[in-house]
This record gives sequence, C-alpha cells and structure tokens, in this order.
Amino acid sequence: MKLLENGKRLDGRALDEIRDVKIETGVLKRAAGSAYLEWGNNKVLAGVYYPREMHPKFMRDPTKAVLRCTYNMAPFSVDDRKRPGPDRRSQEISKILSEALSSVVLLEDYPDAGIDVSVEILQADAGTRCAGLTAAAVAIADAGIPMRDLVSSCAAGKIDGEIAVDLMKDEDNYGDSDVPLAILPRKKEVVLLQMDGKMTKEEFKKAYKLAFDGAMKVYEVQKAALLSSMDSVEGGE
Repeated sequence: MKLLENGKRLDGRALDEIRDVKIETGVLKRAAGSAYLEWGNNKVLAGVYYPREMHPKFMRDPTKAVLRCTYNMAPFSVDDRKRPGPDRRSQEISKILSEALSSVVLLEDYPDAGIDVSVEILQADAGTRCAGLTAAAVAIADAGIPMRDLVSSCAAGKIDGEIAVDLMKDEDNYGDSDVPLAILPRKKEVVLLQMDGKMTKEEFKKAYKLAFDGAMKVYEVQKAALLSSMDSVEGGE
C-alpha cells in the first residue's frame, strides 16, 4: 500500500507533523483526577484514584506507594470487534505505562499505599500507548498527586522508506517500523523507548528526534489543558 504521494501522507500531513491533540480534564466526577484525550482518531479516557490502602497486602511497600496502571481497549475501539478483557498486549502496555508513570510520581509521599490509574481506549487509530500515557499523566496531575514532571509521549516510524512522526492506523499497519517514546519534558529525560521493526542507525536518530519534538508539542497541549482547568476552578470561586 502506497503511504506517500508527492511527499504528503494519506491524511495530508507533512512527515514532521503530528495529528491534532485535544485534552479535557475533570471529566469523571467520582475519580480524583481524570482526562479525556482525542489524538487524531484516537479517543482515550483516563481516571486516577487517590492513594489508598494497598490490596493485596503482600504487595505493599513500607517506603513508597505502588502505582498500578490498567490499560484496556474497549471491544468497539477497533474495526474488528476485540474480545473483552485483558490480553497479552494490554498487560504489556499496562506494565510499560505503570513503570513510566512511577518514575515521575512522588511515590515516597505515600508509603504502604496504592495508586490506581485506569486508561480506557474508546477508539483506536494507532499510537494508543502514547495517547494513553499522555492522558494518564494529565489525569494524575488533575488529581493533585505530586509529580516531578509531566510525562509526554509521541512515536515516529518508517513509511515508504521515509521517517515520519505520529503514525496513524494505515501507516502503522503497512509501514516498516515504529518507535514509541515518552519523556519528562522539563527535565528532558526519556522514560520509555521502544522499537518495532528495523531501522538504520541514521534512521533511528531521525525517528528519535521527530518523536522527541512531537512529545514536546504534546506537552504544550497537556499544559494548556491543566492551566484551563485551574482557571475554571479559580473563576468559579
């Protein structure tokens, strides 16, 4: 399948152009913090619950909280109906998201506690781990749980021999490789880096830079969403 036409992608974007990202906070009343994200055709809902007594007890850590992230794709999120419940892919991504978020949350402030983060993919169009991680980080911040930084994420990949940022579904399915990346944007630290497929050293460097720059653009959207929610609270007082 041809993915590039006169240097343009199937959706009209340039190689270094990410899809539109929109984020809204405080969408779940019963969660301590929440975020709804639209990233291209991805639609993601994330909810966070305040640190509370950790169960089961054998998983408790007397020095810090344990952050558990559950990533799930709704059965109707993809064209071919997905079987409900966890599978190997969702368990893998749940673990990856938990580790990335644990690197930024001040877990030592909550010994013996558990922090539960739920990420639900309502509609999928490639890049869902990046979208889910981005939404989860905003939801944690919305909950007021102390963090060293936000976590911002984006991916890049290889399509028709060219390196492009933020692959959508057809590019992901028919492209050659994919490099998801997550960073702490203020500290410029990488907390997630994976690669699916093959790239030369130079191609990887280009993909890394495009993904990093894309994550920084996503960070600006995250900041704007959180500042907007703060302004709304102050305006309502």
